[in-house]
Amino acid sequence: QVQLVESGGGLVQPGGSMRLSCSASGKIYIIYKMAWYRQAPGNERELVAEMTSGGAANYADSVLARFTISRDVAANTMTLQMNNLKPEDTAVYYCNAVLFHGEPGYWGQGTQVTVSS
Repeated sequence: QVQLVESGGGLVQPGGSMRLSCSASGKIYIIYKMAWYRQAPGNERELVAEMTSGGAANYADSVLARFTISRDVAANTMTLQMNNLKPEDTAVYYCNAVLFHGEPGYWGQGTQVTVSS
């Protein structure tokens, strides 16, 4: 029904920057909320940042002031600009799209981000 494709992961040195993108396709009228989650080995999946179709954004405390989420609501795309990356940001990053409030939403396949010197 809805497909999400992430891109932009890879290896970056501590202090560096990286930009992730997510594109949604399928039977979509409007996406209520899009979000980035991440999961490091041995950890649970956690919310990184989310944004509603109205532009309201929410960030995890660990990424506040370093990461910026943005959306193109009409194009069903989302980006995550990550600056001043730290080794603890290493994880698989997943795109999530919720079409209607209260639903769990759809997931992308994930993209690996590795922060290492």
